[in-house]
Amino acid sequence: MKNIRFGSGVVLALLMSTGVAHAQEKAYFVTYDHYLEEPGNLEIGIASTTGAPRSDNSVYSAPWLEIEYGVRGWWTTEFYAEREGFRVENRFRAFKVEHRVNPVLYVEYENTTEASRIQKEIVGSGALSFEPIADLRRTRAHELEGKLILSSAAGAWNVSENIIFEKNLTEAEGIEYGYAVGVSRSLGSLASGTSCHFCRENFVVGVEAYGGLGSSMERTLTDTRHFIAPVLGWHIGERSTFKLSTGFGLTDASDRFLLRLGWSYELPVKKARP
Repeated sequence: MKNIRFGSGVVLALLMSTGVAHAQEKAYFVTYDHYLEEPGNLEIGIASTTGAPRSDNSVYSAPWLEIEYGVRGWWTTEFYAEREGFRVENRFRAFKVEHRVNPVLYVEYENTTEASRIQKEIVGSGALSFEPIADLRRTRAHELEGKLILSSAAGAWNVSENIIFEKNLTEAEGIEYGYAVGVSRSLGSLASGTSCHFCRENFVVGVEAYGGLGSSMERTLTDTRHFIAPVLGWHIGERSTFKLSTGFGLTDASDRFLLRLGWSYELPVKKARP
């Protein structure tokens, strides 16, 4: 609980220190859309996942740090750091201009332990392991993950679908599958022309659903985890965004709920080539 209070205090302090304007940032935590980081921009974010298990296991909190950089207009790279290890992801957009459906290819390398709880994605089957953390940290996992991201924009609406494939390079687990889908929209279509924190166009609301789909070795949905999560994004500054989500577990293998909080700030570093 100390981690939760500390993280909330840091987020609130950072929010109050920023100016007011509009930034383009979606409210999803798990689902990816087709919007990439602007070339040459660096985005820094902090976030946390707090989970409440269904059994007598204790509530847990897992914070992490995100550093995202726009390498090109069609290529964004991102680094995640948590106590249990790190992740490096790259997203590649297929088309420069908007289409009805915009495909993006996602590739990620993970070097974490079995004690990781941030749950940036959910794949395979089975509930989280609640063995002693010290024991879980002894098992390190090197994993390769791929996603096919399909995203569409219609006015203020965004609809995104992700198909996830994950391979544990240190264990013979086959290929694990997962999914994430999201729908969101801005509450205002045009800027009001005034400077304020609470203008409608500064808010994005939506819902996302995500979960595991078994593996190539266990072709069944038995004991898989699934969540549905309302999401809220608040553009509180020209380059600053706060996000909130509460995910509700839909199966016995899922936690009762996952509370996610996030804050990000975008820095224009250097103009990269398109």
